[in-house]
Amino acid sequence: MNDARIAVIYYSSTGNIHRLAEAYAKGAADAGAEVRLRKVPELASDAVVDGVPRWRAHLDATEHIASATHDDLTWATGYAFGTPTRFGNISSQLKQFFDTTSPLWLAGEMANKPVTGFTGSQDPHGGQESTLLALYQTMYHWGSVVLPPGWVDYEIAHAAGGNPYGISQVETQAHDSEYVAAVLAAARHQGGRLAETARALAHLNAAQASAA
Repeated sequence: MNDARIAVIYYSSTGNIHRLAEAYAKGAADAGAEVRLRKVPELASDAVVDGVPRWRAHLDATEHIASATHDDLTWATGYAFGTPTRFGNISSQLKQFFDTTSPLWLAGEMANKPVTGFTGSQDPHGGQESTLLALYQTMYHWGSVVLPPGWVDYEIAHAAGGNPYGISQVETQAHDSEYVAAVLAAARHQGGRLAETARALAHLNAAQASAA
């Protein structure tokens, strides 16, 4: 079995986070990982979703993507989680999924596995960094290994906006094709790093388990 098994799990209402998730998945696959692309279930009512045409259109367009389950967490050796900013915090949809993971946490299923986060907001100061820090709080409790993009590749990071906490996109800049391409390139690069780190940690964890 491939030691690099990446679960890309996300919530997206109108498609921006979905595009980033696809880029992460592609980067991980290009690095030789098995990949599962999963979305978390929508919690908003049909009446609310139908009130925003872009929301309904995206929900319908991604019906084919499977919903995340606990099996995806136990299967994976590395994780990428994506969420839009919600008042500087993660979306309720992704938080609800996290809140169901206590049995896995107690069993140590996510421990010692690398995890990275990605996000997006309407404006540059829309809470991207606080959202990513809030997301990582769950990972600290899981005992996972947080893998931020940092400035590992200066040119890639700078072109994508320079967020060292996680790849992020500003919606008001979505009209700039060069900017969007740079953000997606950064997401693919980080997906590759995640796969490589997952593979290395899987070997280390296996060695430690054998020595125990």
